[in-house]
Amino acid sequence: MNALPIFSRRQLLAAAAFGAGALFVAPNLALATVATERRFVFIIQRGAADGLDILRPTGDPAFAGLRSGLIGDAPAGTKLDAMFTLHPSLVEVGKMYGQGQALFVHAVASPYRDRSHFDGQNVLETGGVQPYAVRDGWLNRLVAMLPRLSDEAIAIATTVPAALRGSVQVASFAPSALPHAADDLMTRVTALYDADPQLHPVWAAALETKGLAEGSGAAQDPASLGRLTASFLTKPNGPRIAMLETLGWDTHNAQKGRLANQLKNLDAMLAAMRDGLGSAWQNTTVLVATEFGRTVAINGTGGTDHGTASVAMLVGGAVKGGRVIAEWPGLAPSNLYQTRDLRPTSALDTLIAGAAAETLALDPERVGRSLFARATKDRPMSGLIRT
Repeated sequence: MNALPIFSRRQLLAAAAFGAGALFVAPNLALATVATERRFVFIIQRGAADGLDILRPTGDPAFAGLRSGLIGDAPAGTKLDAMFTLHPSLVEVGKMYGQGQALFVHAVASPYRDRSHFDGQNVLETGGVQPYAVRDGWLNRLVAMLPRLSDEAIAIATTVPAALRGSVQVASFAPSALPHAADDLMTRVTALYDADPQLHPVWAAALETKGLAEGSGAAQDPASLGRLTASFLTKPNGPRIAMLETLGWDTHNAQKGRLANQLKNLDAMLAAMRDGLGSAWQNTTVLVATEFGRTVAINGTGGTDHGTASVAMLVGGAVKGGRVIAEWPGLAPSNLYQTRDLRPTSALDTLIAGAAAETLALDPERVGRSLFARATKDRPMSGLIRT
């Protein structure tokens, strides 16, 4: 018989506070409270997003022959420069780019060089060089470097993502499709736990988080999740660091339609977050990254298989955008990694360390050493965020 999952008291009480369905909904949102007015958001694209389709190297002479089956007669998208064209589904991101609020880093990868989703995501989230070599996550270590407003981080997601696991305790929540618990039940549970030294502070924290979420119109669609994130990040006593998990980027078949829909959802989430943040958007950096890219060639089912390098993006009013950072390796057969993948020329670790340090006004070298095992080799990127 299969064992049932075991949840912590904190997770169970948070689920009770928000609604019984909260433990089983994706995508996830996790939040951390720190003493700063700057905001840093990490969005992970689980499943290996195809960077060659998200930000198309239309200026590369080999691209059209390799990818015409995916692009066909689709709309051209936003042309960013002589080399790169943004996928047509990223309409709002294209506008942000034009306003200097979006930046792309292409041909980028973590240290991981195999093609397992679980292993690749573990390396990305822990900041290690090998899968499962590091036990805690780089985002948790980043939170630990900042002065916190309370003893714990606040978290809202179904489970705490690996990037946020570590010495700073983070619980979890995701918006539920089910009705919230009745007020009478909440009152009874509060009275039941009032004298319990272990459960009372946990229940109180869950109620506090519930209070932060009220009025946000929390729901499961991408735009609602973007608005929910913004509502937390703009509360006077709310969090300033957040992580969202997006799923469904593993496009082995029918990629043309599936990726277009994924990017449309991501675009809506980012636009809703921007609009919800209001003036706080000017102090916000959103990092979007995936565990690895996809093959240059299209497979027999109209999709692409697991690859190596991909694209990462920074968006936000704090971003020094309007540009693409790429030491482009080229798509000719002799330039590919293992004759099949976009070859990495930039380290994702250096992008994350540089963006996080500059956003939160921390020393980049110290952030690099604290967050990533390979930091002694590669210096964090600089000049990513407005001063």
